[in-house]
Amino acid sequence: FMHPLIPTHSTAEMILSALRPDRQFTEEEAKILDLLLMLHAEHGGGNNSTFACRVLTSSGTDPYSAYSAAIGSLKGPRHGGANLKVAAMHQCIKDNVQNWEDEGEIADFLTKILNKEAFDHTGLVYGMGHAVYTLSDPRAVILRENAKKMAENTEFEREYKLLETVERLTPELFKKIKGSDKAMCANVDMYSGFVYSMLGIPEDLYTPMFAVSRMAGWCAHRFEELVTGKRIIRPAYKAISGEKKYIPLDER
Repeated sequence: FMHPLIPTHSTAEMILSALRPDRQFTEEEAKILDLLLMLHAEHGGGNNSTFACRVLTSSGTDPYSAYSAAIGSLKGPRHGGANLKVAAMHQCIKDNVQNWEDEGEIADFLTKILNKEAFDHTGLVYGMGHAVYTLSDPRAVILRENAKKMAENTEFEREYKLLETVERLTPELFKKIKGSDKAMCANVDMYSGFVYSMLGIPEDLYTPMFAVSRMAGWCAHRFEELVTGKRIIRPAYKAISGEKKYIPLDER
């Protein structure tokens, strides 16, 4: 369906209207999508995709190349693509945990994930942990509260409670299994995919939605780099390998 745009629509309203054959959506749906767009736009210059944008900008290349690099970075599963990983992991938990209200059964399966015995065998619980946020990710806190309200008294309520349980159990299990005292909190990806699913947004659009949100930040950083940077960014790397004795080719 290619619906004509309605000038009075906000960005969130336009997206929901464009995705739905009947163009119908509620005010609550538009508000929570608008909130998602704002939360995903929040970032500093140190995250991977924004840094990629600034690095390319510093070389003097065109904006299309700089933003393409940022998008290419964002889709990685350790960055913006994590929302897809959370959705896949959540589905795996739903398929393998019979009683979603049994914390012991949930903990047992999370233990298998952490021990690299289940899901993608990486030992990661996606949606948990952040490079900067430790005690809490304010974006996740805001999104969790709103996701709870939206899921109440709907068919999604049980799924929300399952995600909430995963968030609550993971830090202690991680500490027990990994032997690490590192503080761990849920990040924004823990609940973003769940909210997208409640809105009926296809999984293939999860990460593009993130990119749409973050474009404003990428633009701001590119402009700042053009105005205040003036020098090409050249990261320095330090070799950590030890010295090796040279072996002549005829002796190898």
